[in-house]
Formats: sequence, structure tokens, C-alpha cells
Amino acid sequence: MNRLRVRFRRGSEVKYISHLDIIRVWVRAFRRAGIEPAYSEGFNPHPRISLAAPLATGVTSDAELMDVYINDSVSPHNFTAAVNRQMPAGMEILNTYQVDSGLPSLQAQVTAAEYSVQVAVEVGENSIRQALTDMLSKNQIPWQHVRDTGIKSYDLRALIEDLWLESCSENVAIVGMRLACDNRGSGRPEQVIKALGFERPLSVHRTRLILKTS
Repeated sequence: MNRLRVRFRRGSEVKYISHLDIIRVWVRAFRRAGIEPAYSEGFNPHPRISLAAPLATGVTSDAELMDVYINDSVSPHNFTAAVNRQMPAGMEILNTYQVDSGLPSLQAQVTAAEYSVQVAVEVGENSIRQALTDMLSKNQIPWQHVRDTGIKSYDLRALIEDLWLESCSENVAIVGMRLACDNRGSGRPEQVIKALGFERPLSVHRTRLILKTS
């Protein structure tokens, strides 16, 4: 059995597709490409496909990671070529490589994610940089998030690893951020932007997933 790790792009054409529908897209593409993923054992077997960190609806990415177990003996190059021919617009495999089947699950290896967040601004570059510095200097940022099950209270600052300004024009800035994505919780870019005092992001793009090195 081969364990392949796939890095793929999720563009604006598919940014509103749910996590479960993304899995269905992959299963359909594999079937059409003639590649059969391995299935789990048990009463309700399912394809052994796992994403590192499900992407929120409305967010694009060039850094999504997925592990898939396949019974076939196929090279990463041939796998990529065959499956890419079956992918819908907005989804594309960027590279594929084989990983040791004995490694921990992909989800367990993720520690953080980086984003580029575009926001409308009415202040200058110096003011934005100062706001980022001020946030990073805080020890705590008490926060509440409303869920269907109720209100969750937590420390937003504990989920922020770094912030930086990528660019700033007259009315639009792009803020870079590295947020926790592990057992501490998963940082949400729109909440960080709100805490900075900006309006809802114009766009959110995930640029990198950071895995444990050992």
C-alpha cells in the first residue's frame, strides 16, 4: 500500500465548496483517473483520504495538503498527471510525493497555517504596522466566538504566532499572519482582522501549512 502526500490548489472557483464535497470531488477524480484509493476496515468502509486542516468556506489556497492511501503501484508523477486531468476548474495538484506509511496522521503533524488577508483600510502604512506591533505585544486578547452550541470564550492571542504587513496601497492592505492550527486550537484570520479593528476581509488566502519537523 502506498501513502501519497498531495499539495493542491483551491481557487476562487471552488472556494464555497464544503469540506465533505471536496472529499467527494477527490473520490470522483480518482475513479475517473482509474486510481482506486484504499478503504478503511469496519462496518462502514470509506476511502483513506485525509486533509491536513480543512479550509474554511470562502478561503482560497495554494498550500492544501492531503494524504491518500492507494493499493496501486503508481509513481507520484503519473498519479499527478492522471488525476489533474479529472479535476474541476479551481482545483489542481501542484505536487505529489510518497511518504512513510508509519508516520503520524497528517492532521497530527500540522502546527500552524499562514495566510495573506486583504482588507480595506482608511489609515496609512505606519498606522497598520503599529496596530500589528501592538497586538503582538499583548499577553492576552480575550475573545468570544458564537457557535450553534453556544458562546465559546478563549484567548485569541494564544493562537497568533506572527503578524506582518505584506503590502499597502491607498485603500487596501494585505496582512500576513501565522496562526496556530493544532491542539491549542485553530486561529481564524477574520477574527484577527476584527481584533485589529478592520472590517471583514476582502479575501483570505492560505499560503502555507507548517508541519512538525520530527
